[in-house]
Amino acid sequence: MSIFDKFKLGLSKSSKNLSSGLNNLIFKKKIDMKTLDELEDFLIESDVGVECAAELCEKFSNTKIDPSNTNKNEVFKIFSGYISNILKPLQKNLENIIKNKPSVILIAGVNGVGKTTTIGKLGKILSKENKKNIVFCAADTFRAAAVAQLEVWANKINATIIKSNEGADPASVAYKALEYAKKENSDYLIIDTAGRLQNKKNLMDEFKKIATVLKKIDPSVPHETFLILDATTGQSAINQVEEFQKISTITGIIMTKLDGTAKGGILLALGKKFKLPIVALGVGEKEDDLHLFDAEQYANALLDQTTL
Repeated sequence: MSIFDKFKLGLSKSSKNLSSGLNNLIFKKKIDMKTLDELEDFLIESDVGVECAAELCEKFSNTKIDPSNTNKNEVFKIFSGYISNILKPLQKNLENIIKNKPSVILIAGVNGVGKTTTIGKLGKILSKENKKNIVFCAADTFRAAAVAQLEVWANKINATIIKSNEGADPASVAYKALEYAKKENSDYLIIDTAGRLQNKKNLMDEFKKIATVLKKIDPSVPHETFLILDATTGQSAINQVEEFQKISTITGIIMTKLDGTAKGGILLALGKKFKLPIVALGVGEKEDDLHLFDAEQYANALLDQTTL
């Protein structure tokens, strides 16, 4: 199955919502200011963000296309092209992060976004690259299930897992994991952390402590800090980015659960506002349902366009 087909399947709810909405507004009504206002409202409700909604409507109104005499694909090209142009510069090339050995990736996110599962899937993707040596660090010491879940993934991809007792200091576990990864000359160290509510200062401070302790071994780490976001939370994702940026330099976003929402436009709103690199998208619960981000394929799948 091609990356387009995988995105298309995972984004089917969002695609149906956007395509049907655009169809009803553009092809069944006269294009006037009232219709454009309705289109803008619809796009905002689809979580593409106020700025993107306004720009899309302006771009559409400035074209010479007459929807009544035009193939739908031509109209949808306007929207998919706009989406692709914003997001394409944000594609994160994972090949560029192996400049260090080990490359240390710190994973952040609030409760329930799927951090541990995403770490496992990300590890599987990275391990396929010339059989890279992966180390998982189970620094979510508050949830025994998270450690057990990470162990399952480690066994699946033949990765090493560094863990400690439940309730142990997360920073000390991360420290031990980095010592091990350096000693074994590992390619990647991926550090799982406990879910943090962005309004809980003590938990956010603890996240900062992990990074501080790691720098005692190597001042350059973490080399990457990926923020995991749940697409079903909609505009709340924007607030999460803002809060995590206050305590860490976010170098990439992984969006999960896109298959569970009809408002996949939130990725566009995030890209426009923060311009943070986008690493991968989670479009299902299966092991292979995390895919490296491709802006053009995402834009085409979001509007169900097979040939643009």
